[in-house]
Amino acid sequence: MKTIFFTFLCFVSFGLYSQINSLKIGDLAPLQDRKMAINQKEAMSLKDAMGENGLIVIFSSNSCPFVVGFEDKSFAGWENQYNTIFDKATATKTNVILVNSNEAKRSNGESISDMVERKNLKGFKMPYLLDENSELANALGGKTTPHVFFFDKNYKLIYTGSIDNSFEEKRKKEINYLINAIEAHSTGKKIKPNSTSPKGCSIKRNKN
Repeated sequence: MKTIFFTFLCFVSFGLYSQINSLKIGDLAPLQDRKMAINQKEAMSLKDAMGENGLIVIFSSNSCPFVVGFEDKSFAGWENQYNTIFDKATATKTNVILVNSNEAKRSNGESISDMVERKNLKGFKMPYLLDENSELANALGGKTTPHVFFFDKNYKLIYTGSIDNSFEEKRKKEINYLINAIEAHSTGKKIKPNSTSPKGCSIKRNKN
């Protein structure tokens, strides 16, 4: 069931983001000063969020099955790992933020109030930011929910892609790409791999 569902989503989503050019390893984060709403009163930029040793940006969603889990429970959803990632990252003085760029679904489960509700329901420890008009997703080349962009303290991209390979049924072993990247960066080691293919639902941008 999981393979069939994933194949269907890949078919639907591929044409939507296959032409999007993502940042490459070594590129600098754009829009560092752009403020994004956390709730009706607060906002935060990448510069505000940057930690002493770096910043992890995860494009997320309130409704994507890859994030929240499949109805048939064949896949738990990556959001269940967010707080573990936060704890691992902050222990190395690296901050984490979630970003919602699903502009085309603001009236269908992806509004700022929906985001606040999801954050409270799941107990996310990190800020959850609304990316108006998908501007940050467009600038970084965010393709899916989730899609990870890990920047060092100088805003240089050092890892991008998936959280792990847990959705790959033919995997020989589980590889925690993002956790491994956090640990490698904290000890000055080379991140291997530093780029993987993001998997998930396409970010729902407004059509021009």
